[in-house]
Amino acid sequence: MDDIEQPCEVCSGSGFKPEVLQYLYRDKNIADIMTMTVEEAIVFFAGEWYTGTFEILSKLGLGYLSLGQRLDRFSGGERQRLKLTKELKHSNKIIVLDEPSTGLHPSDTQKLLDFVDALVDRGNTLIVIEHNLDVIAHADWIIDIGPGAGKYGGNVMFTGTVSGLLQHKTSVTAKYLRQHLRI
Repeated sequence: MDDIEQPCEVCSGSGFKPEVLQYLYRDKNIADIMTMTVEEAIVFFAGEWYTGTFEILSKLGLGYLSLGQRLDRFSGGERQRLKLTKELKHSNKIIVLDEPSTGLHPSDTQKLLDFVDALVDRGNTLIVIEHNLDVIAHADWIIDIGPGAGKYGGNVMFTGTVSGLLQHKTSVTAKYLRQHLRI
């Protein structure tokens, strides 16, 4: 059976008691603020000390998320990028990302790559498991495992740079990367 949701009689689905909703900040109550997207919050809270956190989320392509969005409504890729916000402060760490572009709109891939570059520039080592050809083309070093998936794969087909992979004759990844880059 489908889930049935019925708004709470006390809070009308806002999650807040009516007496809490009467308090306003810049003409908005807490329920209004929690429905804002990260991008809207950057503008609304401009100049506040915590807007830097919102800006990091935006740089990761998460500007469309609402402030009150429940974590169980995030995709796997969104959760990974949310976790990445904590890593920006660290250096000399090994960070493993599994398909960080999952759920990411293609136009936001460059934001993810810029963020990854910032992590590397801070001295971190990133190991990224990824099928997105833009992300693969951006890699410093590639380990291509194949030739197929599951029980048909598991062999190291290639290790090296992107330019080296592009020269590889039997790698399926190389074939699709050449097509993607129009080489």
